Amino acid sequence: MEPVLNFARRWGAPVAAVIFFSLWSVAEAGRMGGSFLAWPGNWALILMALALASAAWNPAVSLGFTAALLAGQLSHSIPMMASTHWAIYIGSFIALGFTLWTAPHRMRYIAAGANLVFAAIMTFLILSWRYGGGVGWYAPVYYGDRPTLLAYGWQLFAFLLLIAAACAAVGLLLALYQERGNLFRARELAQSSLKETEIDLVVEQERTRIARDLHDALAHSLAVIAAQADGTRYLSKDQPPAVLNALDTIARSARSALVDAQRVIEGVRDDGMVTPQPRLSDIKALIDGMQRGSLKIRFSESGTPVELSTGQQVAVFRIVQECLTNALKHGGRGTDVRIHFDWTGPGLTLHAASATGPGDQEGPGNTAAPRIGRGLPGMRERAHLAGGWLTAGPDGDHFRVTVFIPFGSREANPEDDAAPSAAKQLLTGTGLPRLEAAEQGADGRG
Repeated sequence: MEPVLNFARRWGAPVAAVIFFSLWSVAEAGRMGGSFLAWPGNWALILMALALASAAWNPAVSLGFTAALLAGQLSHSIPMMASTHWAIYIGSFIALGFTLWTAPHRMRYIAAGANLVFAAIMTFLILSWRYGGGVGWYAPVYYGDRPTLLAYGWQLFAFLLLIAAACAAVGLLLALYQERGNLFRARELAQSSLKETEIDLVVEQERTRIARDLHDALAHSLAVIAAQADGTRYLSKDQPPAVLNALDTIARSARSALVDAQRVIEGVRDDGMVTPQPRLSDIKALIDGMQRGSLKIRFSESGTPVELSTGQQVAVFRIVQECLTNALKHGGRGTDVRIHFDWTGPGLTLHAASATGPGDQEGPGNTAAPRIGRGLPGMRERAHLAGGWLTAGPDGDHFRVTVFIPFGSREANPEDDAAPSAAKQLLTGTGLPRLEAAEQGADGRG
């Protein structure tokens, strides 16, 4: 049924016009006198057939053909309807049915109003003694149109409106039927998509829970190992250098394993393979790609770049990616973004600033991260796991993100001064900080 309706929606009006023209030509063949050109209803039939043929493709043109016919008859440029072919006017109402089926809502109202006017003009042309003289329905009154219109005008007008209403009802019913089918298909598609999304969400939540549990267990253990090793090293200044260096190696290895564990957990795809991880050298390609997306990015560096660990490079890349993505999302095309890498301190300091768009209440940093979907908390966690920290927030017309990532562990030195009380707390476990503080404290020295 649906293919037939789609075909009729596109080609029904031209086919109906051909049938309309052919049936009238056959019906009036005996009155044409052997020539279609000599038949007085030729122009009326041609214009009505054209109005019907163009009803589905261009309703405005269809209304124009009907208006041209009525205007030509009012001006006596086109012969008036005879008593045998006045019903050619019905072609306008059939065209109305196709218009109400296929046209947009606004054009439907225009076509309905225009046909209301057309019906009134047709009533006058049929009843007036100057034009149709009743076309065989009513006896002509040659002393004026007023008595005839008062006596028969409303009857004929209502009759024409009844025909128009019947054609319009068919068109509206077909339109409603197809719209109902489209709504059912859209609902089925939405329900199917919703079920798939729910399944994906459950799977993703389970993956996230497993990854989070694994990460928390590893992070806590590795952070405690690093803290205990540092605490032992600081409390054992009189130990041989080899022991101190071993303790420092244990602390640095624990912190590096903490970052790499996070990278591996996040990098596992559905097929169990590990995806290639981005590095600092990939940031230039990222910026070039976002500039093609209509961001205006200014990138600068100061100081001498230092090689960061693999996990730290991944953290820096993802934070820059998050800043650029949110700048485009919240600021729109053409947003100015400034990114600066400062290598002059004890670690990399990353400054990112982007103009906020109108109506942006929370700033671009407070959106879902493109990879882990946790927005600003995810960015801050990446910085913490890399041994640093992150601050973000609105600053006037800009949203600024500042990140610090330390370069690496300093070499073990027996002469280093450290706070004994803090080291003892780390060594003995009293006052052991909660997981996030332990991660930050351990990584802060790395």
